Formats: sequence, structure tokens, C-alpha cells
Amino acid sequence: MILVDKPYVSGFLKETAQKYNLPVLATSNPENLGLSNEPFLKNSEQALGLLDREEPIIYTNSENTLEWISRNLGHTPLPARIEIFKNKVKFRQAMKPLFPDFYFQEIALSELGSIDTGKIPLPCIIKPSIGFFSIGVYKVSRRQQWPEIIQLLQKEMGSAAPADYPKEVVDTTKFIIEECIEGDEYAVDAYFDNDGKPVVMNIHQHYFSSAEDVSDRVYVSSREIIESQLGDVTRFLENVGKLTNTRNFPVHIELRKTAAGVICPIEVNPLRFGGWCTTGDATALAYGFNPYQYYFEKRQPDWDALLEGKEGKLYGMIVLDNSTGRQAAEIKKFDYDKLLTKFKNPLELRKIDYHEYPVFGILYTETERENIAELDYILSSDLNEFVE
Repeated sequence: MILVDKPYVSGFLKETAQKYNLPVLATSNPENLGLSNEPFLKNSEQALGLLDREEPIIYTNSENTLEWISRNLGHTPLPARIEIFKNKVKFRQAMKPLFPDFYFQEIALSELGSIDTGKIPLPCIIKPSIGFFSIGVYKVSRRQQWPEIIQLLQKEMGSAAPADYPKEVVDTTKFIIEECIEGDEYAVDAYFDNDGKPVVMNIHQHYFSSAEDVSDRVYVSSREIIESQLGDVTRFLENVGKLTNTRNFPVHIELRKTAAGVICPIEVNPLRFGGWCTTGDATALAYGFNPYQYYFEKRQPDWDALLEGKEGKLYGMIVLDNSTGRQAAEIKKFDYDKLLTKFKNPLELRKIDYHEYPVFGILYTETERENIAELDYILSSDLNEFVE
């Protein structure tokens, strides 16, 4: 079953439900999600009947659905598994056998101003213990930065962005401070099958504009990335599955790989691939298979066949977050047509109401390696040239 909620349900996910007869439950008003009388829609009572099994098989587009799962499926292993992954402190505790010396601590927002920063190893990352979409994520490289970052964090936690999500998705009261993981960053979509074995659906490398950048602007998948990382990522996920006893469960995992080849997880997002239907749909656009179908049918991608002819191609996923420095109310329009002229082969553009969410849209591109400058350009842009 697919559980859907705000902020966004893609047309591709709806088409998948229709084509493969997958029942769908909207845990908020379906009309707000672009759904109305679709035959695959179920109400809560019907959904609970279909999910009445020891290990219900669920995919969700949004962590806003987690509250419904917690309230209605407490008799199943799902809420406990979700908690291990969603709560970053509990996840770090679960990973201790793999990373016994990894530094982390939990702290309340109200205590940040009085924390003894001299005892915290730098550089470090501070972020909500339960969070989403880079909300409240800051990197501290020097002790002198602490007062400014705490002030920025407190201001952000009082803004509208965290309030767009329920507390099961973004909790603004507790934070985790953890050591900064160095190395190349990757975002991985995968699922654990009936036996707890991981199956990787896609691997994106997360590009950054600088060492201080913590944004989600550009992700890139390619034949070279998948071929070079698939084996190590799969072996790492095998360890995660064993430590958490996870089965029949999709995940979106962010990790870093050090220069020595050690994989260390940043976080694991439960019961979904990338938020806003991003990386799941990107997989279909880039490689031509449906990862949602593969999860429900427990199929494995034939990567040798799928990557044939993909040499030198970079598949970009660009999150057009509002980095203009302007409030949405100050922006009259975003020039999407002008944006598209910056790319030789845009695959799909999804416009988002930036008055409701701090994002102008999601852009998917196919870029030849010799044209990588177009990705570097958008990575560093504050997007002011596209707004009026």
C-alpha cells in the first residue's frame, strides 16, 4: 500500500498506483494532493483491513504519514523501525557497534546558549534530532561561530518553515550535535526485502558549492557513480539491516565515504525514497525502470543492462530552494523559462508554490560530462537572476 500526504505527490507515483493496482491511502484531504475519485484510493478503514498482517508492506511519499502509522499500526514492527531511523540519536546508538568512537550528543534547543562548546570536537554538525529537508542544519568549523549559529538556529526554529511539518517530521525542541563526517556524500534509495537483504535502486552524489555548504541544491547520478559505489554501499546496508532487523522496508539513506573508503551514514529516512518524490522519479527518468514497482514486486535492477549506453552522462536532480535572501511575499514571479535556457537537455521541471514551501521547483536534467559547467553554475547560483 502507498500512503500519501503533503507536500507533494508526483504524477508518476499516481500513474504507478493506477498501472500496478496499488491501493493508496491519503492521510490528509486527498483533493489537496490532486486526488479525488481515483479507483485506487482507500479510506482508513479499508486501508487497515488491507494492512492487517504481521509485516505490512508500505511505501510513503511523505513523512507526514508517519503519525497515522504510529496511531494505527502500533501492533506491528513498523513504528519501532521508523523510530530507529527517524530519530537521529537513536540511530547513532543503533550504529555504535559499527562506529564505537563516533561523537554525538543530544541537547534541547533551550540549552544551546549555555552549552560548553570547548568540549565539542570541531568541525561538527548541529541539526534537529528529528528533521527533514536541511531545516535547522548548520556546520560549525570554529568555536567563534557558535554564538552566531545558535542565534541563526533559534531564529529559523521560530520561522514558518519548520511549522510546515508535523512534529513526527521536524521536532524543533531537541537537537543532535555530532562530529562532521568528511568525504564524498551520496544519497541512496534502497529497500530491504523479505529476508532483510538490501536492494539498491539508485545512488546520487551530493554536490556542494563549498566546505560550508549544507544545502540540497544538486544531486547527480551516473553510470560511473553507480558502478564505483554499488558494491560498498550494498555491503554497508547489509550491516545496517542486521543491526536494525529491518525487512520489507524502503529507505533513503544519506552517507559519506572517506578517502580511506569507509562508509559512514549521515541519516536514514524511513519508508520512502527521496522526499517530494524526487530521487524515486529521477531513477525512472534516468534509467527507465520504476523503483516503486520494483519495491512492491521485490525485483532487483539489472544494472549491467540498465547502464548500457550511459557512459559520460550525468543525471542531475536540482532542488531550487529559495536562496535569494528574499521572502516569498517579496517575489512576484520566478522565470522558469529563463532557467531552462541554462541547460542543454532538461528532462522535466516541476514547479512548486514557493509561497507555501521555500522551494521554487525541482529540475531534472541530462548533462554530458563535458557540459558539467551547467551543473556547477546552478550549484553556486543564489537564483536572484530568475526572480522579479
